[in-house]
Amino acid sequence: MIEPESHQNQNHLLNVHDLSITMDREEVLRGVSFSVEKGEALVVIGPNGAGKTMLFRALLGLIPHQGTIAWQKGVKIGYVPQKFLVDRSLPVTVREFFLLKSKKFWRPGREFLAHIEHELSIVGLHDTILRKPVSELSGGEFQRVLIAWAMLNHPDVLLCDEPTAGIDMEGEQTVHHILARLQKERGTTIVLISHDLNVVYQYATNVLCLNKKMICHGAPQQVLNPQELANIYGGGTFYHHPKNVAHKT
Repeated sequence: MIEPESHQNQNHLLNVHDLSITMDREEVLRGVSFSVEKGEALVVIGPNGAGKTMLFRALLGLIPHQGTIAWQKGVKIGYVPQKFLVDRSLPVTVREFFLLKSKKFWRPGREFLAHIEHELSIVGLHDTILRKPVSELSGGEFQRVLIAWAMLNHPDVLLCDEPTAGIDMEGEQTVHHILARLQKERGTTIVLISHDLNVVYQYATNVLCLNKKMICHGAPQQVLNPQELANIYGGGTFYHHPKNVAHKT
């Protein structure tokens, strides 16, 4: 059940209680409960198949589930997918891609066009990119375009499903800095799926650890100990280097 939040903590944009998801008679996520406060950065971690993307789909109301998902009333949600399912070879320019959000596709107002250019500047892109076909964008450029596209309506919360997958290290750092800037300057709540523990320690207010069930939830420095990391990713030992980032050996 997805319902607007009513009498719960007003600092919470989202409350999830006892969430379970079953697909094709197989339980892919069980008994997950957590909350997300305004302005926080929650990073969701876990191995492949842990249920992270399924969690996002449930939060967006795209798949059936058991338990309760309670969004604050009137909350605006933005979404940045891991993969863009539309064929990028289509003859569509970046400008036309953005105009899909306009009520006047053929004659968008100057205010709307200026808004697009502003959002592109926030993610470090010049408005000249509007003339480029989507198919000619690099992986990093395309991800930044997707973030700008998601931010057009100034959402209260941005769900990002591994937004740096498939791009180089420099592009990864750029995307994460952009998300941190949105959180700091706009107060945008960030919920981010990542495999990178560096991201957790550098950017996360809280971390949600999944492996088909909730393993842990809380501040990274408090809940990410070697035992919990082993529960999330399986056997092996972990250590912290001087930057306080855990690695599996």
